[in-house]
Amino acid sequence: MSLAPLVSIITPCYNSADFIAPTLRSVLEQSYQNWELIVVDDCSKDDTCQIVAGFATEHPNIKLVKLPQNGGVANARNVGLAHTNGKYVAFLDSDDIWLKDKLQKQVAYMENKNLAMTFCAYHRIDEEGKIISAKIAAPYRVSYRQLLSHNVIIFSTSLTLKSAIGDLRFKKAGHEDWIFWLNLFKKGIAGFGIDEALVWYRIRKGSVSANKLKVIGYTWKILRESEQLGLLESIYLFTKYAFATVWKRLK
Repeated sequence: MSLAPLVSIITPCYNSADFIAPTLRSVLEQSYQNWELIVVDDCSKDDTCQIVAGFATEHPNIKLVKLPQNGGVANARNVGLAHTNGKYVAFLDSDDIWLKDKLQKQVAYMENKNLAMTFCAYHRIDEEGKIISAKIAAPYRVSYRQLLSHNVIIFSTSLTLKSAIGDLRFKKAGHEDWIFWLNLFKKGIAGFGIDEALVWYRIRKGSVSANKLKVIGYTWKILRESEQLGLLESIYLFTKYAFATVWKRLK
């Protein structure tokens, strides 16, 4: 694939020394090789920077950006976006794993169908890397209205045209990933799913995704404040979200 478009991968990290090496290796092992990886370190206090710097020394398409002060994941992703040069932008969290054909299958799908955004199915893994869920399926298509009731897009599964993102940036808020997709889809863009598990999504103890009360609060705040929906519609969508979340956790 001599004319393969460049994919810019953004990986924000903070105290990720226990997981970052397998994450970076999963990029290096991709069957699709025209990529650049921008790792944005948010003032880690462990050995994260040293580990990433070691990879960057051996692989010139890996770039480490060290932030002068801790600003949170939204800021780190925005800094990463400012460094991208690719036609496509992928986000990969510092503890998740890509299977080897992840980029190849997504780029081929998007190029063939002229799509602006895709995502894929995934498995959840624990801190030791053990798979702890069945495949979490990816629906064929997701619109803004569908995304309002439940965020089915895990960030590390996504691939998006940089031109579609444009000047859109992350807001510092709980569930900033969901808000980002909602704002993107408001442009009339839809996400198309590949129903094949090409990502391992790590669940860590103490993470926001594992803290049910925080997630509930963030979800309600997004519906009422970020999207400015009415009370009845917010209750309806929140109820759909709650049922979908419980169902997903039972898989």
